[in-house]
Amino acid sequence: MKIFVSSDMEGTTGVVDWSQCRAEESAAEYAYYRGLLQHEVNAAIDGARAGGATAFLVNDSHGRMANLRPDALSGRARYLSGRHKPLYMMQGLDPSFDAVFFVSYHGSMAGSPAALSHTYNPRAISEVLLNGITAGESAINALVALGHRVPVALITGDDTTAAEIAPFCPDVRSVVVKSSVSRFAADSLHPEDARELIRRTAREAVRALPETGLPRITLPATLTVRFRNPDLADMAAWITGVVPVDAVTVRLTDEDPVRLYRRFVTVVLLTRGIAE
Repeated sequence: MKIFVSSDMEGTTGVVDWSQCRAEESAAEYAYYRGLLQHEVNAAIDGARAGGATAFLVNDSHGRMANLRPDALSGRARYLSGRHKPLYMMQGLDPSFDAVFFVSYHGSMAGSPAALSHTYNPRAISEVLLNGITAGESAINALVALGHRVPVALITGDDTTAAEIAPFCPDVRSVVVKSSVSRFAADSLHPEDARELIRRTAREAVRALPETGLPRITLPATLTVRFRNPDLADMAAWITGVVPVDAVTVRLTDEDPVRLYRRFVTVVLLTRGIAE
């Protein structure tokens, strides 16, 4: 049984500030919190192993995508790291996997207050809707899971993250390691309690896989992306299949969920050039 793990970092218990998850802002803070992330990824793997999983691929999906220590990963997991991945946070997923885990994910910019909320690029994107519903990175990434017909079985993060994925993956097991107070404050579980909860829920998620359905995303699917300024929307519309809606909003529609995701990632990467 193979598990694909996409690991972010903002959803780790205790993380409430950019300095805690960006090495360039505070090396000491980042070093400590990357350790907490590593423990949460390992908790998910250990729980899945207890449930019967035997093989793992961890796609490091935060920042420069090199946050974990390969030799410290549980379960002799393969480690996919580094930037410029064509499928970004979902690179490496294919139909041979039995389940997808989203570890340390976060809420969207447009959702209710969530710690460090954003959608792919906070400097460029204000909001993304998937089929008319507010979508965070988890829902957008679920498009790739749907395309490969692999269920999303586990997600960990704050309370907003759990609420946002529910309309798209109603069978997912959610682990809330912190409750957001604002975009830069949260009430977090003790790290040991968070890991125990992740281990237990991951084990349950694997054992429940026979009853876990695929993401419920109607096809053809539409992503509506609202940018922070008209220049970004104008640049996004240069891409074939990206249709302007208004001065700051574009729309992407496709019957192939993986192709739709690829086009969205292209929009993200193209607009990042002038947003930063």
